[in-house]
Amino acid sequence: MRSSEVSVFDDMDLELINILRNLNMSRNVASTLAYLANVDEATSKDLEMGSELRQPEVSIAMRELRDFGWLDEREIKKEGKGRPMKVYKLAVPMNEIVLHLEQKTRSEADRTLENIEKLKHLNFRKSK
Repeated sequence: MRSSEVSVFDDMDLELINILRNLNMSRNVASTLAYLANVDEATSKDLEMGSELRQPEVSIAMRELRDFGWLDEREIKKEGKGRPMKVYKLAVPMNEIVLHLEQKTRSEADRTLENIEKLKHLNFRKSK
């Protein structure tokens, strides 16, 4: 049996995950993003163990990160038979991801405030 070393979350990583969750990011995506932000690259098995997610949860999170354009992946051939193993890393620096989240949040806040202003100007039949 082989042994390997996998990074695990510390308090700062857990804080990052909580902040991402507060920005309406799913737990799975927040956990995988926090993990990838702290390593050069990781296999899906590393992500499962390090982020304490199951394989289907990692796959779904990887799809979302790929859709955002934040993920690079490559395949490496395993010894013997079997499917090649995927290795993931962030395609963009975390500060760019933070900027994207900031712009998205500002846009959503502007849209919410715009709708509140529209509500203020509606004439309600029954007003007190």
